[in-house]
Amino acid sequence: MLRARVLTALVLVALLLVALFALPIAGWLVAVAFVTALASYEWGRLCSFSSMAAVAYALVTATALVTGIFLLPESLGDLAQGAGSSLEPVYVAAVVFWVGVVPFLLWRQRVVHQGLGAMAIGWMVLLPAGAAMVHLRAMSPWVLLASMAAIWMADIAAYFGGQAFGRRRLAPAISPGKTWEGAASAAVAVATFGAALASYTGVWTMMSLGLVVFAGVALTAVSIVGDLFESLVKRLAGVKDSGRLLPGHGGILDRIDSLTSTLPFLALAILMIGY
Repeated sequence: MLRARVLTALVLVALLLVALFALPIAGWLVAVAFVTALASYEWGRLCSFSSMAAVAYALVTATALVTGIFLLPESLGDLAQGAGSSLEPVYVAAVVFWVGVVPFLLWRQRVVHQGLGAMAIGWMVLLPAGAAMVHLRAMSPWVLLASMAAIWMADIAAYFGGQAFGRRRLAPAISPGKTWEGAASAAVAVATFGAALASYTGVWTMMSLGLVVFAGVALTAVSIVGDLFESLVKRLAGVKDSGRLLPGHGGILDRIDSLTSTLPFLALAILMIGY
């Protein structure tokens, strides 16, 4: 299992880097739409959609992402120049969802996972994140890569910190393996990464050390919320993984759960500071 997990991770990273740096922005949009379609299919199956209904849902979701981006007043080229104000309401809606709605659902341990309600929640999870992946990549491949690296670092630090120091369960009824010590390890790792990145890129002229650390901790908290939310949906569906597409990892949703919650936050923050 570990060998399959490592090999799959290496292949995924290689494919990501090639797509991120080699594809034109329109090609990247198609790639993101494809991944969004796969994740949407998995979401549909978690929500008890039939195979055909899940396929239709995936096609509608991917089409909505592509057409939504192309219908923006800004062109894809304009996004590369730091535009993207048309996406701001989408990101704000995502922030409200992840900060105001999802914690309540986690507390109640209930999610609408059937019918139109399930479709709407899936769109709220996937579409803002997909838009942010296109937006951040249009600004610079390095901006998106750094954003994703911070989330991966949080996941890795949470796992190893939890293994080494974990004693108190974070949400035992939803995801028994997560601990407060793992969460703290993730926060320290992301804050350290953010501080190092800010120092290297010269962002110190715009952000104080305290603000960078706060942003790192907040980002970690949001990533954990995204992870727990998918865990709750899987628990309600009675499955361990969202799919079986990725050997050793499960499904697409299992790999992007933290990204779905954090990328809209990062894209909105960049718009607000006027990157």
